[in-house]
Amino acid sequence: MPSLYCLHLVFPATLEDAVSAALIEHEPPLPGFTLLRAEGHSNDFSQASPDERVRGRIARRMILMVLSQETIGAVIAALRERVRSENVVWWTTHVGEFGRLG
Repeated sequence: MPSLYCLHLVFPATLEDAVSAALIEHEPPLPGFTLLRAEGHSNDFSQASPDERVRGRIARRMILMVLSQETIGAVIAALRERVRSENVVWWTTHVGEFGRLG
């Protein structure tokens, strides 16, 4: 079994449909992902709404996916092609074990 990694994608709520569509339409099909609502903390509030500036947090979405390292490269390349944005941040973490309880 290849080494598995968790791909973390963080992006503005306004890009949720575009990022989700790119992942759903990816070929070959991906195993799935988890989409979370999140709030980002940053020193850069240039793109924040007035409400976000007052609260000190920016609305974000976060997607988590467990994939092989090779697949992650293909996913990032596809996202760069379809969603080209400086506001999409990504990183990976190693997954020691992965499975289902059933």
